[in-house]
Amino acid sequence: MCCLEARYCVGTGIFKGLNVFEILFLGTSASAPSARRGLSSQIVKHDEYRFMIDCGEGTQRQILQSGIGFKQLTRILLTHGHLDHILGLGGLMSTFLRWEAIEELEIFGGKNALERVRTLINDVVLRGTTPPMSLHFREIGPGVLFEGDDFTVSAFPVTHRGPDCLGYMFEEKARRPFLPEKATELGVPFGPERRQLVEGGSITLADGRTISPEDVLGPMLRGTKLMVVGDTGRTDDLLQYAQGADALVIESTYLDEEAGMARQFSHMTAKGAADLAVKAGVKQLILTHISRRYREKDVLAEAQSIFQNVVVARDFDSFTVRRNE
Repeated sequence: MCCLEARYCVGTGIFKGLNVFEILFLGTSASAPSARRGLSSQIVKHDEYRFMIDCGEGTQRQILQSGIGFKQLTRILLTHGHLDHILGLGGLMSTFLRWEAIEELEIFGGKNALERVRTLINDVVLRGTTPPMSLHFREIGPGVLFEGDDFTVSAFPVTHRGPDCLGYMFEEKARRPFLPEKATELGVPFGPERRQLVEGGSITLADGRTISPEDVLGPMLRGTKLMVVGDTGRTDDLLQYAQGADALVIESTYLDEEAGMARQFSHMTAKGAADLAVKAGVKQLILTHISRRYREKDVLAEAQSIFQNVVVARDFDSFTVRRNE
């Protein structure tokens, strides 16, 4: 069982020395909410970091119901500026004005999305009042937007209706895994000595022997890779980014029987998403942005006819994503 009452744990292998990403789905419906699905929003967690991706109408209630709380939600990443992905920011800011307190809020997105969000927050919610926190609108394009000690978050271009649409990649930095069996064989005690070796420093044992990182570290391995795509009408331009992802989160608004309508509105079918997963060699496919016109089992069946390791996310599902070695 993954944390936050997850239904699934993505990846089953042990990759010593690496942490994981967790993704919590707050809203999984397409365009309009349904009785069981809210509008688009997810939270990606890595250690103490939290990143909200999109904030559809009603997201603040989903945050409360999930139990994750508001305190660490200081970075919001927008895939594009359509209303079903941004309207929840108005209510969220209103709540910050009255009840919740955070010191800083950064909202990242393309130019078009940020223009709509600025109007929503500054002209509708704040209307000349001072925001209750240090508020920053970060206009971004493709490339790295955040770098931590052991992972990065980067944006990549996505084809949808309108300019500046983005997807997001969460990727741990490549590193050499610690080999505890080798360390024990060499007589390295448990404690700070092992940490020093992991961090790249040599140690001297009580008997005078010097142990270097080369003695206890394995070959370089890439880190966990989580790719999150918002609304998209194409996948051929996503293939280069999706290669080898441990988990791919992508919309599935239509079934293939309505592929023409999907192309008309620049959305994806379950078949199209599964085709991308096969071509890119991803480990796990997670479908979201589900239309009320379809049954979940039909969306799942269409995708599984092409790519077996697929799930359809539901509101409040949480998935742990780790490198599968």
